[in-house]
Amino acid sequence: MKAVLTRVSSASVTVDGEVVGSIECPSTGGVLALVGVARDDGEEQWRTMARKIAELRLLEGERSVQDVRGSVLLVSQFTLMGRTAKGRRPSWSDAAPGDAAEPMLNKIAAELRDRGVHVEEGRFGAMMQVSSVNEGPFTLLVET
Repeated sequence: MKAVLTRVSSASVTVDGEVVGSIECPSTGGVLALVGVARDDGEEQWRTMARKIAELRLLEGERSVQDVRGSVLLVSQFTLMGRTAKGRRPSWSDAAPGDAAEPMLNKIAAELRDRGVHVEEGRFGAMMQVSSVNEGPFTLLVET
């Protein structure tokens, strides 16, 4: 599992002209989490990713999103699993199929909510337009 975590003051996801998920957190900061699920990921990986999203100290003052009871915009991003070592066309063979990836993203969202984090989500499998106002900029690549 891979994720790109970005500190944001706001972020949103639009599908077919409709905003399906949005966070506004100008004072505390929030996190835009783009998450890709690998074919061989399981419970250990989604639990670790949820913990990292909640607990990594990437907000102002070295605080975590869990510390400030902040917000996360969670967006499925299978393209993070693309391999580009050979040729000009990325290979998606490492990405989990949708019927395996979607439940893991749902579990990450549920775990974050259980930790007191406000979670908004994109729409799995849809063509999405993601907008964000990055703070810092502060961006991490997280792998489990």
